[in-house]
Amino acid sequence: MDKPLHILQVNKAYFPHIGGIESVVRTFSKELKKYPNVEVQVLVCQEKGKGTEKTVDGVQVHYASSLGTYFSCPLSLDFFLKFRRLSHWADVIEFHMPFPLGDLACLLSRYKGGVVLAWHSDVVRQKTLLRFYGPILKRFLKRADTIIAATKGHIDSSYFLSKKEIREKCRIIPYGLNTKAYDSVPKKPILQQLQMSPNSVRVLFVGRFVYYKGIEVLLEAFCSVKGCELFLVGHGTAEIEEKLHQMVAEAHQEKLIHFMGNLSDEQLRQAFADCDMFVLPSVANSEAFGIVQMEAMVYGKPVINTNLPTGVPYVSIHKKTGLTVSVGDASALGNAIQTLADDATRRKTYGDAGRRRVMQEFEESKVVRQVYETLETAAQKHRSTGEESV
Repeated sequence: MDKPLHILQVNKAYFPHIGGIESVVRTFSKELKKYPNVEVQVLVCQEKGKGTEKTVDGVQVHYASSLGTYFSCPLSLDFFLKFRRLSHWADVIEFHMPFPLGDLACLLSRYKGGVVLAWHSDVVRQKTLLRFYGPILKRFLKRADTIIAATKGHIDSSYFLSKKEIREKCRIIPYGLNTKAYDSVPKKPILQQLQMSPNSVRVLFVGRFVYYKGIEVLLEAFCSVKGCELFLVGHGTAEIEEKLHQMVAEAHQEKLIHFMGNLSDEQLRQAFADCDMFVLPSVANSEAFGIVQMEAMVYGKPVINTNLPTGVPYVSIHKKTGLTVSVGDASALGNAIQTLADDATRRKTYGDAGRRRVMQEFEESKVVRQVYETLETAAQKHRSTGEESV
């Protein structure tokens, strides 16, 4: 391809906002930019407030102004204006789903280039939004050239992707991890410095404090666990955090459960390296993959996850790289934590297998190459035909 390939990445938010999808978009953007004759820009929304433009990791990022977030979606007229302008520049646009504003902006603009959808999750909780959004989404899925799903579970568990005519457009490309970046971080006993007993087994959770993460189930489960201390990395609304702190206080576990807030990238990787096991107790299909599992596995840590019908149990496999328990089952979760806490040999066996799995299946360079090929193919299709998919 002699002409530069112009790639536009579209998502709700971007760095410094913290989240799994935001990490994926940031990784794709900066890594795709390294390919010869490729230019990348990003369009997202501010959580609230005036729009701006920044250069992040050498990538131009356009932050549209926003009136705030409603039903987990930004409200922004500025986004439509910025999208129309950038769509004239782009050869192919990758939309990170679900993001109703992006779907609508593309359909209204009559953009004629390549469209690739990165499907991270169905709309799970916002049933009211889905009544209005569903028809738009179905039309957008028809418009798409290719739909990228991280696992087969994403497709099988999705009301929309499992339809025959849409399934045929899907391509499975897992999320990736730059293993060298994790190995290069200097280790530091960031959790050991906080633990009350030097003999405690360190259990780590990382994620936003939102309903589908299952943190309340984890706190309930931890009441029955002996010889462990729990470290929670992340944050949520004041209301959610107050409720979680209250649960800990009522269980008289203030000395065993540590709220660490948000950490820098380096500190976060040090936390993964310093834990003895990682727990992802998610309770809803909004948790479609769980990149944090890979971040623990690359450091040789066993993972406890839940048997969601999404890609979560595909990342860390039951009795191979960790343990998988029933969704929302505090008793089973507590038993799994205790099982690994009492068996250092099993923790090491699962952890070693987990690291091998990440190196073999989820190495970032392999993943980005597949994404690049998908985007290039979609762009080339429309360059050669000059026609819009309908």
